[in-house]
Amino acid sequence: MRLACIQMEVGDRDKAAHLAHAEELLLEAKGADLVLLPEIWNIGYFSFDRYEGESETLEGETVHLISAMARRLGAYILGGSMVIRREGKLYNTSLLFDPKGQILATYDKIHLFGYGSRESQLLSRGERVVVVKTALGTFGLSTCYDLRFPELYRKMMYDGAEVFLVVAAWPYPRLEHWIMFNRIRAVENCAFLASANCVGVNRGVRLCGHSMIVDPWGVIMASAGDEETIIWADLDIEKVHQVRAEFPALRDIVFRV
Repeated sequence: MRLACIQMEVGDRDKAAHLAHAEELLLEAKGADLVLLPEIWNIGYFSFDRYEGESETLEGETVHLISAMARRLGAYILGGSMVIRREGKLYNTSLLFDPKGQILATYDKIHLFGYGSRESQLLSRGERVVVVKTALGTFGLSTCYDLRFPELYRKMMYDGAEVFLVVAAWPYPRLEHWIMFNRIRAVENCAFLASANCVGVNRGVRLCGHSMIVDPWGVIMASAGDEETIIWADLDIEKVHQVRAEFPALRDIVFRV
């Protein structure tokens, strides 16, 4: 499986500009079997004043764009996340599209951030752990702050996840936490992990980038700095099962979540 993580610059531009830029970057990712975009890239995670007015339904312009690009590229796309309006509530929702442009899975962010953030005030939290089986492998979906909660990833592993997919808008100064969590969540579950983080300055907050792809031993296969880029790696899903068979950690678990 050829995987591409788009580390997109997100600022205070209008939505149309962000959508056009995302389309350009997705075209640069042509040839990937799976492409990731980051968290709330279409308006900027820290643009809390825009959440209500620029929220969308599953028939909105952002969904339409990603669906069309999945068909055009013939690839699975995890379209980052966006503020989705549903039944009178707002959610931070990630959408996984198949190569035909159909929505294969939706994930509403479970752990909403409240430290220097209004996310937990404005949005409703998700209730479902989402693991989805595809022709490429079995993916567990997560978003940014979720990385701090190991029980979520352990539950996804029990549910069959072979690759954790993380979309994020993780800021400075907590870069070291980001780097550690990406590697730890992979190695403690003997799974691949791929993350797409934002870069740029959104509402005065600098986003730290350093998107990465990590193997089941916790080894970084590809990583970025703090500028806009696309990182690539080839994943052999069989390696997950080889590591889990060779190393006994998962078989020796005593306390189960």
